[in-house]
Amino acid sequence: MSVINFEFRNEVLKHNASLSYCYQCSTCSGGCPVALITNGVYNPRKIIEEAILGLKDKLVETQDPNPWLCSTCQKCVELCPQKVELTEIFTLIKNRCFEAKKCPEAFYSQGQAVLENGVAIPYSNAIIARRKKLGLPEIKTASVDELKVIMKETNFEKNIKKGE
Repeated sequence: MSVINFEFRNEVLKHNASLSYCYQCSTCSGGCPVALITNGVYNPRKIIEEAILGLKDKLVETQDPNPWLCSTCQKCVELCPQKVELTEIFTLIKNRCFEAKKCPEAFYSQGQAVLENGVAIPYSNAIIARRKKLGLPEIKTASVDELKVIMKETNFEKNIKKGE
């Protein structure tokens, strides 16, 4: 049985007041490409409902439905008749998952790659050579030193490994 966490509910509402305008019409889920390809396993409307109800244990601990499946395509935001900023709410929920060390392993791996290379997916030598041959500009990457400061300030380095 899920327990209402009023502190979490108020935090979500304070973070994004547009949530209080949601009347659960399901337009977000009907237009969500991830909901469509997962046959409704991923359900933006359900995440919003659980946020409105303050069901932090379902959203953060059990992740049912899983907020990490959101591709942030903004389709739900575009379609919402009440202009609820769903992806902003999903980001807050993902941040709470991170703080609770409840993130997919791929999230940590991608963060580690950014920390080491300045990009999530380093470019292969073949791609770099092909770009040069085609006369395309060199791809700039973020400063690893600056990224390390950001990662430190956001506690990413501390939470880089699940369970540490």
